[in-house]
Amino acid sequence: MEACLIVTYRCNAKCYMCNTWQHPSTKEKEFAPELVNKIPSELKFINITGGEPFLRNDLDEIVGIALNKTKRLVISTNGYFTEKITNLAEKYGNRIGFRISIEGLPAANDELRGIKNGFDHGLRTLVTLHGMGIKDIGFGMTVSDRNAKDMIELYRLANAMGLEFATATTHNSYYFHKDDNALENPEMVAGEFERIAGELLRTNKPKNWFRAYFNMGLANKVRGGKRPLPCEVGTDVFFLDPYANIMPCNGSDEPMIMGNLKEQSFDEIWQGEKAEEIRKQVRACGKECWMIGSASPAMKKKIAVPLKWVLRNKIRMIKQKDKGVGLDPIIVRP
Repeated sequence: MEACLIVTYRCNAKCYMCNTWQHPSTKEKEFAPELVNKIPSELKFINITGGEPFLRNDLDEIVGIALNKTKRLVISTNGYFTEKITNLAEKYGNRIGFRISIEGLPAANDELRGIKNGFDHGLRTLVTLHGMGIKDIGFGMTVSDRNAKDMIELYRLANAMGLEFATATTHNSYYFHKDDNALENPEMVAGEFERIAGELLRTNKPKNWFRAYFNMGLANKVRGGKRPLPCEVGTDVFFLDPYANIMPCNGSDEPMIMGNLKEQSFDEIWQGEKAEEIRKQVRACGKECWMIGSASPAMKKKIAVPLKWVLRNKIRMIKQKDKGVGLDPIIVRP
């Protein structure tokens, strides 16, 4: 099982695709670090996110407890608070990873994130972490018409530095307090995701080949296609929000709350009637989300599906010596 801990809704950025900053949580109502002791042990992965996680002065304590619960932990941040981030990295070393959200090249990033010198801060944080020898670091980019053409340059920058490059596409949900995110030119955006997929497949890293499949799934998503693998959030994945609510995901139009960890144990929530009712809602959901938090567990669970796509396209690319080879589209489920 994997988990996402949303530790705060406070944020120092004012992103174009997210209005969470207009609906911040308060310090007094955010869960205490000790609450993390109540989540299951032996998780495969924990993502800590926000808002901006580094606005919490007790993030160090949360991380210390969460590390006892998982094999891998990554913090998603806009990278603005370089000193706080590097201090945490110095303490925990390669026991933790970081994804810095960067929305494009300098001018585009600062405009789209509404944060002055945000690109400079984010890049400085990445370079500093890289120099410290932190291995699990990279960019994260939410793609729209406004920044899609910057994606290939950011990928190549990440690749040159030996960093991960994570992608998503704009979408609407209660979490973002948005219902008007839309693409004016989905075909152009889909084409940029396909370019990234091609670049990833050309590398010699098998992990990148599966990222190519994920990016082809994003191309399929922006074209309005169905999700290629079943969504099993609420079964394989759970989210903990700042108020201690357990939910299957953060992509729904309204919060789907299974229970509150301040009031019940995790097992009572996870095995309860409300949780099963929400799992039925997940199975009936028509949003066809394709985000890494739900796509990655599905890809691992049904590894044969992305593996067949990878092998078929990689072999053809090798045979044709990569002479402008077009990648197969993702085959969606019936």
